[in-house]
Amino acid sequence: MRATGDFTRSFAVNGEPVSVAAAPEERLTTVLRDRLGLIGTKVGCDAGDCGACTVLLDGAQVCACLVPFAQVEGRTVTTVEGLARDGRLGRLQRSFHEHGAAQCGICTPGMLMAASTLLDREPMPSEEQVLDALGGVLCRCTGYRKIVQAVLAAAESRHRALEPSDCATYVGRRLDGVDGIGKVNGETRYGADTAPADALWLRVVRSPHAHACFVLGDLAPLHARYPGLRRVLTATDVPGVNGFGIYPTVKDQPVLAPGVARYRGEAVLALVGERETIEQITDDELPIEWELRPAVSDPASALAPNAPPINPDQTSNVLTRGCVRCGELPAGGDGLIEAHGEWTTTFIEHAYIEPEAGYARPIEGDRIEVVACTQTPYMDRDEVANVLGIAPERVRVRPSACGGGFGGKLDQSVQPLLALAAWVVGAPVRCVYRRVESMAATTKRHPAQMRARALAHRDGTLVGFEFDGDFDTGAYASWGPTVAGRVPVHCMGPYRVPNVRAEARAVFTHRAPAGAFRGFGVPQAAIAHESLVDELALRCGRDPLEFRLQNALRVGDRTATGQRLEASVGLSACLEALRPRWRTLRSEAERFNRSHEGRPIQRGVGIACMWYGCGNTSMSNPSSMRVTLTRDARVVFYNGAQDIGQGSSTILLQIMAQALGLSHEWIEMVVSDTDLTEDAGKSSASRQTFVSGRATQLAGEDLRAQILKLANVGEGASLEIASHRLTVIDGAMRHPIALDQLPVIEGEDVVLVGRGQFDPPSTPLDENGQGIPYATYGFAAQIASVAVDVELGTVKVDRIVAAHDVGAAVNPTLVEGQIEGGIAQGIGFAMMEEFIPGRTENLHDYLIPTIGDVPEIECLLIEDPEPLGPYGAKGIGEPALIPTAPAILNAVYHATGVRLRRLPILPHRVREAIEAQRGDG
Repeated sequence: MRATGDFTRSFAVNGEPVSVAAAPEERLTTVLRDRLGLIGTKVGCDAGDCGACTVLLDGAQVCACLVPFAQVEGRTVTTVEGLARDGRLGRLQRSFHEHGAAQCGICTPGMLMAASTLLDREPMPSEEQVLDALGGVLCRCTGYRKIVQAVLAAAESRHRALEPSDCATYVGRRLDGVDGIGKVNGETRYGADTAPADALWLRVVRSPHAHACFVLGDLAPLHARYPGLRRVLTATDVPGVNGFGIYPTVKDQPVLAPGVARYRGEAVLALVGERETIEQITDDELPIEWELRPAVSDPASALAPNAPPINPDQTSNVLTRGCVRCGELPAGGDGLIEAHGEWTTTFIEHAYIEPEAGYARPIEGDRIEVVACTQTPYMDRDEVANVLGIAPERVRVRPSACGGGFGGKLDQSVQPLLALAAWVVGAPVRCVYRRVESMAATTKRHPAQMRARALAHRDGTLVGFEFDGDFDTGAYASWGPTVAGRVPVHCMGPYRVPNVRAEARAVFTHRAPAGAFRGFGVPQAAIAHESLVDELALRCGRDPLEFRLQNALRVGDRTATGQRLEASVGLSACLEALRPRWRTLRSEAERFNRSHEGRPIQRGVGIACMWYGCGNTSMSNPSSMRVTLTRDARVVFYNGAQDIGQGSSTILLQIMAQALGLSHEWIEMVVSDTDLTEDAGKSSASRQTFVSGRATQLAGEDLRAQILKLANVGEGASLEIASHRLTVIDGAMRHPIALDQLPVIEGEDVVLVGRGQFDPPSTPLDENGQGIPYATYGFAAQIASVAVDVELGTVKVDRIVAAHDVGAAVNPTLVEGQIEGGIAQGIGFAMMEEFIPGRTENLHDYLIPTIGDVPEIECLLIEDPEPLGPYGAKGIGEPALIPTAPAILNAVYHATGVRLRRLPILPHRVREAIEAQRGDG
């Protein structure tokens, strides 16, 4: 559309008349957000693919990013802010809040607006109508099921029964999310929602080539053409170390490439200036000369003899190896039954609906402040300090709300670039990645090429397991060492296997860096071990569930690393809980297939198990928490754990309330600010509930003990806060605590401080992978029911039943939400997701599950308490995903007799495998 300059249009927004001057082609999203301050309307793609920007235009559902400003004259626009009345949530907003339908919350406004149009035209919709109405809005967190429940409950004006706020037990309650109201009313601020008014704009210039050298020419003509361009940043502008990375000794990824780009999407320059100017400059105008170099596109090529090193600091293209060796692996024969195979997986994109965004600014004391979406504030602080060449204490990181992470926001993205720009220019600078940029530039799930062999006695007892896997870590290390180290520990599955030989390699290629993504390589390995376990069960003439139950790890067993499991090993309980559903679903599928023999639709039911070590592998993994009591009886919990939608803020508040014996309503919370909160570690590896939860419990118990000591009473006493006074109640006796008489020990009015630190006990692994890699493990089993069209190759998942040992469910609603969201991502991993650089760098071509792709999910929460965990709890985030894909693959085999070994199982691949089997027959 040709720009014709700003012009004024009058229309109504949320019932109020407004007049706005803007260019006719300006997007409605920009008008609402930047000119009217209605940041509840989110921008996830600017292409109409994600639906996060859904608003109502004259009562009809539209994507605001596709509506030009010229079309709104005289019309009525309703945004998520308009659903509330007189400061009170509307019925849909309240229902979303009560049902845990908002996790990270970035898609929530779009979901609410789409649902509101449905209820306006159909007050009592069916579930099918809900699925149809919300099909245009993508969610990456929830798995959609609680959204559907919330809409149906709102239609019926049903509200969840609330437990009394004075209940003495806070762990185990379905407490509403403490950060949920802002997510449903549009007030929560994400990385793109806030910045200083005078902030300059930063745009990253990225390599269009997988491997190329480049030279930057004269920039003077560019500056002359664009006076609003303040600075072009290059590698030479970095005052400290031009590199970052997860491991202290591996800072191999440059902030800005110093003359060589090693993957498509690598940052080579950064333009800083006025936003209008920066957005006008095209890459073609930049004086960059490229010299293409050969690109290595897969691990096999990288491992070939005489393959040139991709990273100049490495002597080989193998970044690192991990191994586990125990016992003597039988060669086969001697009455043993063997199963073996090879499996291939591809890059998987995190596809969080919020692209990376934030700002940085110089602050008082010659310091820098960074506000951005992240999973790891303290790591961000240290990385930025390293890049700028300053002490970490001179960097303050204040995370924005995080619109999804799943591991993708553990690595650095905008943070060092923003800090560098603000530091060099001496002014606030902001940046928002475009969707294509986010997908091209950021980390992915490691593609895997795996070979495995499993052996069992004829009575079904597992004897040995052999695994060899190459994991494509891309151009830079990122989390490659973690994946290579974690996979061999888990690759035999959650079973007693006395003889193991396992090795995994992280291999460099000229592709996007592969980093952390919900499982650190374990989901890929689970595909192999669960396929082999299924095959062995069938060859032994055993039921697949019973075979797994026979070999399941139990308390007292030793793992392949030699670790003796002392407690909380709930796999057998998971399988036993699934047994009735398993038998019913398998029988129903087999009856269906017999009655539909020769017809295209065949049904199958598969099962898969998993285990997952909570926290970092064989290394220190601490978290520190602090809670204070002031003279006026204010309890302030300083919580450094970053909530990325998994609900850690709510979970940790419940644990703190339980530890103090005080209602959560009396506890204020400060979350994730490196100047105010202590280091709680990364929100990754299913560690926050377990590790930070335990630190929180200890901090609360510490403060409570100090209070009880002041009253000289025993542990059975209770606490009461009223009218800014603290009273300890011991039976019939009331003991007021004269807080104003205590000396101030911190800040202006803090009189007591409770502290807690927890570092799960583990040991390094030796050269044979022997040791204690994790203090505790999550266990699970899932059943998948599918329908396969053997003529078209299509697969439809129609039911998942998931049994997960979570130790203790601190908040069952949030636990269920994590399981459902993980299952949705597992469906995508198995069936549709495949990132191809240059081809699937948007949410139109890269497919993630929609609301219609996620079936009925039944969650069975198994609570086998973990003594080290807070009130018995352990992690659930990563375990939720891991069994889903292998259960689906085993279900497809049950339906068709075909073992699929390449993911995703796209229809043409399913069809080819079926045809190949028919040809072999």
